[in-house]
Amino acid sequence: MAEKRKWSAEVTEHSDALDLRKDVFESHDPREIAKSLKHSAETSHRRKSSPYRSAMSMLTFYINRAGKNLPQSQKKVLEAAKDELRHEFGR
Repeated sequence: MAEKRKWSAEVTEHSDALDLRKDVFESHDPREIAKSLKHSAETSHRRKSSPYRSAMSMLTFYINRAGKNLPQSQKKVLEAAKDELRHEFGR
């Protein structure tokens, strides 16, 4: 029997709002994650809010949903990506 996938994994991989680069959240470079999310948000024609809000929402969603299964080191990278994302958008 095939393992049932969680809805959150499906959202991360097939977001209606953003086309994310494959494995973007597995990078160990917060700046790379932020730049990729910014690019995805700015080029999306399906998002419902500003590019900044869409990118930050997807990053926060991933941290909250995958957080308990993430190594502490990767969680720190993703939290640092939030600061990089703010910097990328001039906030």
